[in-house]
Amino acid sequence: MHAIMMTKTGSPDVLTLQQTNEPACGEAEILVRLVAAGVNPIDTKLRNNGLYFADALPAILGCDGAGIVEQVGDKVSRFEPGDAVYFCYGGLGQPAGNYAELIAVPEHFAAHKPESLDFVDAAAAPLVLITAWESLFDRGRIRGDEKVFIHAGAGGVGHVAIQLAKLAGCQVATSVSSDEKAELARTLGADLIINYKREDVTEALLAWSDGEGVDLCFDTVGGSAFHPLVEATRIYGDIVTILQVPADADWKQIRLRNIRIAQELMLTPMVTGHRAGAEHHGDILEQCAQFFDERKLSIFVSETLPLADAAEAHRKLEAGQVVGKLVLTIAPMDDEAAEASEEPAP
Repeated sequence: MHAIMMTKTGSPDVLTLQQTNEPACGEAEILVRLVAAGVNPIDTKLRNNGLYFADALPAILGCDGAGIVEQVGDKVSRFEPGDAVYFCYGGLGQPAGNYAELIAVPEHFAAHKPESLDFVDAAAAPLVLITAWESLFDRGRIRGDEKVFIHAGAGGVGHVAIQLAKLAGCQVATSVSSDEKAELARTLGADLIINYKREDVTEALLAWSDGEGVDLCFDTVGGSAFHPLVEATRIYGDIVTILQVPADADWKQIRLRNIRIAQELMLTPMVTGHRAGAEHHGDILEQCAQFFDERKLSIFVSETLPLADAAEAHRKLEAGQVVGKLVLTIAPMDDEAAEASEEPAP
């Protein structure tokens, strides 16, 4: 099969189209012929800094995938050949990754593709859906009728988190950097949209919450953007972050305000082999498939590129050019087409 191989860490140019062996289908796995693969910030970080597993190179990146089941293992009970599926699995240095024509996926990570989504939209969804769901419901424990702030509401995770929080019955505030992104956040249902380049986020959130602070802040940016959230969160409130809590966080103020800090890393089941966590991921995707089909949830894909242009996709993502999600489309490739695509990028 053809796949984008990462042979070493470095710039996007380390990603090259190569021919490699097709994966075997384990007894508890499904073999999926991929139609599309999502591109996420974690992919660029792994390419730059290294993989989660030692001695994993060469590797295939890409955690998000959608495609058609070609083969099932003897112990698989939920899928059959011909099923359309979507999932978040691979791309961290395991033998599997989604920048490829085929992938073997443990059954419990996968879910049936929403009927209302094409494969491109479905491939864009899993990582951001699971991240937003776990952050809001499992870590933040939102119950509805709460005021929730979501960083970067036009981003991959942010634009899904707005919708899930609204589905839960919450009022939602979000931050954006442009009028274009503000319009997207508005269409998704955000109640308060803060252009952080023109407004002070903390002041806006305090005014919106009558000076008390919001019930939950969901941090998808990290670094220095974490600090203003402490004052913007109500006493006994919650901050959930998908980044490392900054070393200079004001823990004295956090403790004084009795703010609960939670960290979210949806990759944990993949990295640790945690079976219950993987099954939970599959359950989240099945529930969200229902929301998609009921038109209660949507995914925004700003651009697609062919598999051979994975390096260009990484450049766009690192340049901050992507609103919503970017997706690689994967079509069967003959050797002649593959050789043309393997030419070095200018």
